[in-house]
Formats: sequence, structure tokens, C-alpha cells
Amino acid sequence: MTTSLVLVGAGQRGVGYARRAVATGAGRIVAVAEPSPERRERFAAEFGTVAYADWRDIDSRVADAAIVATQDRDHEGPAVRLAGLGYHLLLEKPMAPVEDSATRIAEAVARSGVMLAVCHVLRYTPYTKVLKSLIDDGRIGEVVSIQHLEPVGWWHQAHSFVRGAWRDTASSSPMLLAKSCHDIDWLLYVAGSPARRVSSFGGLAHFKPSSKPAGAADRCLDCAVEADCPYSAPRIYRNAGPGWPLSVVTSSFADLDEALRTGPYGECVYNGQNDVVDHQVVTMELASGATVAFTMTAFTPFEQRKTRIFGTHGYLDGDGAAIRLVDFRTGSDTTLAVTDDVSADHGDGDDALVDAFLAAVASGDASLIRSDAATSLAGHRVVWAAERARHTGTVVSLS
Repeated sequence: MTTSLVLVGAGQRGVGYARRAVATGAGRIVAVAEPSPERRERFAAEFGTVAYADWRDIDSRVADAAIVATQDRDHEGPAVRLAGLGYHLLLEKPMAPVEDSATRIAEAVARSGVMLAVCHVLRYTPYTKVLKSLIDDGRIGEVVSIQHLEPVGWWHQAHSFVRGAWRDTASSSPMLLAKSCHDIDWLLYVAGSPARRVSSFGGLAHFKPSSKPAGAADRCLDCAVEADCPYSAPRIYRNAGPGWPLSVVTSSFADLDEALRTGPYGECVYNGQNDVVDHQVVTMELASGATVAFTMTAFTPFEQRKTRIFGTHGYLDGDGAAIRLVDFRTGSDTTLAVTDDVSADHGDGDDALVDAFLAAVASGDASLIRSDAATSLAGHRVVWAAERARHTGTVVSLS
């Protein structure tokens, strides 16, 4: 069975999901809603779909399911509306920037009886499957503590969270939600236990006016010190291959200089247009009694996450490409290779998520989706608790 789909939001993520659905033959796109005329026309030409400027123009059920991939603050409206019309939903993470909005989405899904898959793509990688099976099979005994690093990457931070759409909390969401709700969800998933208490520390250490070098201009193309700056926009984008991140800046490499001269991606990273954190630590006590220490930092290469899991009978150390397993009982020390595409930010998770969602809709089997609305909402509530803890200097308890 081929699942018919409506796409709301024809940006990078939405187009990627749509292409995967069509490429496998499991999905077909019947309509797109996208406010940008250029994106709307480009998508309609590629997929041959009906095109709407506004998701509100979709006033009936014209497909089996919908992909909602708008900006974070625009998720609630289409998700609630389309769930009410009977669409199963593939919803880009985060569900919404604030708890009330995310709760209304979960309630709309429950009322309508539709399936919801939030794009927690890290749950769907081969690496995660192997790692979680080792834990669930008792290969390291009981999990006692976890240490997890998200290395955002210096140029990725500059691209997405200093110059890009997620640089400002008020117009998007906190960094921990926009980037790291992946990780919080994943940690709870592999540990198999909800969080009980949360604390957090972090802030904006570097990307601010006080760090601006002497002689720096407001734009990289006008800057006398650009050649020595690690966050040089010309260097980042001229050295980028086709596709992301260059595709976010310009549709044509020939127009790159004009985009850098006039658009946000050519601005100095020290101009002060951003307020999201560039480093953050979250500590969690789980209901099981295990503890988790999570670090997100901009000041790394752009790499896969790195995780160490300490158990009563063994130890796991993983980096997305391989998992080291040390068994305290036998003394064995083995390395298990996995099949993720480690050149991608999410391994093979993006494609596997789309495949699982389409299979769930086609079969009516919601168990193929590895997190339901309530599970995703619970993970998001940990993020909001961590933000409260960071701002107040307290430990926040969760029910």
C-alpha cells in the first residue's frame, strides 16, 4: 500500500522526508503548503503536487497522513488542525517550543485517534538498535550511570544557531530543545527509565559582541580579520559541497557572494543577533536510580555523538560507528561495528524514521513507531525542566 501524504513546510527537513517517501515507493505527495513562493513552486515542480500558500487552506482529508516540518513555533496550528481532520502525523522535532502548545498537540492526537511520530530520528539508527539490545539483554547488568556528549561543531553552531533560524529563543526555541531534545529523548530511551530530577548549567560563552576581535566588521565580506576567523562565512560556504548547509544560504553557488553580502549567513557571529547557549550541561537522576550527565557544546568538530554507559556487570563506549563492550564477568573486551552512515548527522535515522512511519500508517500498527505522543511529551518536559533549572540555579523534580 502506498501512503498518500501532505507536506506542511517545504524546507530542508520536509523536502528530505518527502523525497525518502517517494524514493521507496511507500509514499506519494499529493499536496504541499508552504508560504515561500520560491520553495512552494520548486516543490510542486519536483513532485507534481497541488500547492497551497497556507496550511489553513487544507480543510479536508485529502491524504492518509501529513508531514509537519514548519519552523518550531508554527507546529501547533497545523498539527492540531490536521489531527482533527484525521491525518496521521509525522511531526518535526521539537513538538513545540512551550509546554502548553505541545500538550495541545498530544491532546488533539489522543482525541482523534491518529498516530503521531515525532522525528526523534536517533531512535531509528542501526547503532541505537545494537546499543539498546545490549542493555536490554543485560550484557552490562544494571545501568548505573551514563556520560553523553553532543559535539555540535564550531561551524554548525555558527550556521544554524548564530546566523540561522534557531539563533533566537523568542522566534524559535531554546538550544536544548531545538538541537538536543534528540539527545534527551535518546538517553531516556536507551536507559529505559524516565527522569526524576534534573539540573543544568550553561550559557553563551563566545558568540557575543564582547568577543568581537579588534578590526572586525559587521559582515565577513567587509572584514579585515576574516581570514583568521574560524567562523568566516566565505570559508565555511565556499568549502561546502552541494546540499546542506550551502542549500540553506543560496539556491545557486554563483549567487553565494550576494547572499553573504545581504543575508544573515554573511553576518559577523559577534553581532549579537543571537541569544541561544553555545554550551550546556544537563544532569539527570532517573526513576531507576541511574544518573546521566549530558554535555552539549559548540566547540568541537562536527561529529557523531559519543556515549559511555556504565553498568554493574559491564561497560559500553559508542561513537555512532562502533560500540566497545567490556564484560566484567568474563574479562572480554570486544568492539562491535554498526552500519550507520556516520557521515550524516543522524546516521541512517532520518530514512528509517520515514520508513517506519509509512509502514505504521499502511498497516495500522502504531507499534512500528518507537515513541508515541505521551512519550515525546515526557521527554520534552525534561528539557523544559532543565531550562528552568538552568535559569533558577535549582534542581527540578518531575512527577
